Amino acid sequence: MPGSSTLHPRVLLCANARRLAALAAIAGLPLAAVAQQLPAPAEEGATGTWAVQLTPYVWASGVGGDLRPLRGGSVVSMDKSFSDVMKDLDAAFFLTGYVRKDRLVLLGDISYSSSSRSGKLPLGLPASGSFRQASATLAAGYRAVSNADINLDLLAGLRAWSVKASVDVAGGLVQASPEKRFVDPVLGLRAHIPIAPRWSAIAYGDVGGFGLGSRATHQVAATVNYQWSEQAFVSLGYRVLTLDYRRGGTRIDVTMAGPLLGATWRF
Repeated sequence: MPGSSTLHPRVLLCANARRLAALAAIAGLPLAAVAQQLPAPAEEGATGTWAVQLTPYVWASGVGGDLRPLRGGSVVSMDKSFSDVMKDLDAAFFLTGYVRKDRLVLLGDISYSSSSRSGKLPLGLPASGSFRQASATLAAGYRAVSNADINLDLLAGLRAWSVKASVDVAGGLVQASPEKRFVDPVLGLRAHIPIAPRWSAIAYGDVGGFGLGSRATHQVAATVNYQWSEQAFVSLGYRVLTLDYRRGGTRIDVTMAGPLLGATWRF
């Protein structure tokens, strides 16, 4: 890799192979017998050491769906593009992590966004509202397939949610600020596919909820990744995250979807 002061293991392996081949010819031994003594090229996290990746990313997500904060209230439908969301955005933070040792894999993701808007109701009363969502996913799994064409991980874990919608009319004359916290079990698949030197693709999908926390939650994400250096990658892709929660009169049925851009550090 550029900037590295040591030889890559594959370069050393090829050099050693040539030396062994020469020794085999001198000794009159078949090359195949000598080749059996050569170690295979090491893969990150596949030799008993931990491989850790952290990826902060920007998610240009639009939001669409239906909300009913309280029992007996009206269902509010929304369909906002990313540019609409950005006008009302107060804060956002997205981070994912991936850890592997041999066939053991761990995956985590944190997603947080908060938005607000103020204006006037048809009768001229001042009103303001805010919506905050936070989710944290933690899953563990097993690398079921590992070869030159694809690496496939099977995962199971939990996704914790905190969703809060606040409404304030006429300086506190009418206020509502319900918050829902719940945890969904999730089952997932993660595939890493080498494409070319320095290029790869990652596809991830999970399903969850099953009526235990929410009715259902789904996530699909796909990225194309470029290895910038030995420890750094850049990724471009698309992510969709859905939530269907209906409990105690509250209804949250939303889909967040849009392109993402991430930077990964591996250590």
